[in-house]
Amino acid sequence: MKTRSSTYPLRLPASIKAEAERLAAADGTSLNQFVATAVAEKVAALRTASFFAARKGKGDREAFRRLMTREGGAPPQTGDQL
Repeated sequence: MKTRSSTYPLRLPASIKAEAERLAAADGTSLNQFVATAVAEKVAALRTASFFAARKGKGDREAFRRLMTREGGAPPQTGDQL
């Protein structure tokens, strides 16, 4: 599957660009790939925050309590603790 791309002129402070170049080189990627990945990570983080913000307060605590105190099931195994 071919991904379409577009160009965007980006102005960075020299110190940020130099650090991004250093990190990209250490990672074995181009500066372009490093910046694209950084933007993708930020987009994902913002979408995740939005996802949880939209669902905040919609949980049913009583249903959770019933589920957690129900009879039956296997006892907790080693490593199940929080």
